[in-house]
Formats: sequence, C-alpha cells, structure tokens
Amino acid sequence: MKNILFISLLLVMVVGQSQNQTEFDKSFVSIGVIVSDLDASMDFYTNVIGMKETGGFNVNEEFARKTGLTGGTPFDVKILKLQDDPNATEYKLMSFGNEKNASETHIQERNGMRYITLFYKSTDDVLNRLKANNIKLLGETPVILADGRSFILVQDPDGTFIELIGN
Repeated sequence: MKNILFISLLLVMVVGQSQNQTEFDKSFVSIGVIVSDLDASMDFYTNVIGMKETGGFNVNEEFARKTGLTGGTPFDVKILKLQDDPNATEYKLMSFGNEKNASETHIQERNGMRYITLFYKSTDDVLNRLKANNIKLLGETPVILADGRSFILVQDPDGTFIELIGN
C-alpha cells in the first residue's frame, strides 16, 4: 500500500512540474492593432463587440525610436480585454492617422493577421448590438455550426474580420 501511495504522489509531482515548465512568463497573448480612427475603433470594440477598456500607456519619441517600433513617432495605446482579468488576452489599439486599408471581402486576400475569434456564452446580445449599429453581417451569417453554436462574421471599422461564436 505504501508503494502505491508513493508512486501516486511521485506521478502527481512529475505531472505538475512538467505542466509549469515553459519559457513564457505570461499565459496570454498581447496583440497590437493599428487602426485608422482610434475613437471609431474604441466605440466598435467596446460598445458593439463588448470588450472592456482596462488601461493604456504612452510611448514617447525616444522609446519608440530605440525599440524600432517607429522612427521616433510617439503614440498612445488603449488596452482592451474581454474581461478585466490579469491573465486575459490584451487587444491593444493605437492609431497613427493612417488611411483605412483597401476594402476586402474574404480573409485570403492578404497575408498577416486577418481575423480574431471571440467566444460568447450567447450571441443574442452582440447580434442585437451589431444590428442596432448597422454593422454588416458577412456571408450568410449567422450560421449554425455542427455543435449547435452560432457563427457570425463581421469586420471592424478598418476591415479586420471578427468571428463571433456562441450559443
């Protein structure tokens, strides 16, 4: 009996140790998105999509230049999350006053990050907000997936595709 208890305890320790070993300091991704109109994008992501503004920061000329982010152009960053949780993915919006990207109809038309997927408990409220804000639904969405959840596809003010999935 002692051997079984010892082996069980050893297995729990080994499995627990292997799950904690990673080179990453945080368990989430922080995504930076350049938008043409920060106010319009903030309105879309907070009032239509339902994200929460959880903070922000400024990048001054010197730091922007030294890091290679810009050639010395300062900028402000707004941080959005699905919920105000320290381990939630950060969706960081910033604007340099660039023109909007050329209009696209499908995700295969350009390389790079093309879309994000958000999972809702229910898509009813977000669908109502999309309709109330005259946001065009793409394709024949909403479409019911094989598991019974709804799939809705829209684009943000700059054309980034947003998949909304939920019951």
